[in-house]
Amino acid sequence: MTTEEFEELARAADRIAEGVRLEFINGQLGAKAMPDGDHARIIQWLIRIFVITRPELFLTPEQGLRVERYRKGRARPDGALAGADSFVGQGEWADPAPVLMVVEVTSDDQDTERRDRQEKPRAYAATGIPVYLLIDRDSCEVTVHSAPNDARYRHILTVPFGATVPLPTPVGIELDTTPLMDWVR
Repeated sequence: MTTEEFEELARAADRIAEGVRLEFINGQLGAKAMPDGDHARIIQWLIRIFVITRPELFLTPEQGLRVERYRKGRARPDGALAGADSFVGQGEWADPAPVLMVVEVTSDDQDTERRDRQEKPRAYAATGIPVYLLIDRDSCEVTVHSAPNDARYRHILTVPFGATVPLPTPVGIELDTTPLMDWVR
């Protein structure tokens, strides 16, 4: 499937099927489950943190990104942290160059292992996105991937919910993960 064919299919899926979001990563078509209330609350919490600590940045939910360095893919992270106007004037699939960090919050679906823990870190690293934050509701852990080099991140730090974790430069904040303990099943 070409990237253009994928984009046409994704537009059609948006029109006819509620609750499904399509992605095209590593030459594979994937469907991403729609988030539940706890998932949405985690994204709200992160948006508030960045409004307070880094007001020049904005965590944009569900912004499609062209992860073209990785097999002409398209990814829709749960959040993309960039300058407030970074996506103005761009279409559904934006240039990832201004993105400082992407966020994924695991969902209760069968593809989480492959998609969020394997494919997306490789795709985001290959694209050069400096930080990938994975909030893993299955293991109750936060994993920070940083220092991208080709198709992998050189630094990976995992902490349990309740710990404080540094989000390295260019994000540059300390994230207290204690509130996450309230938003897991």
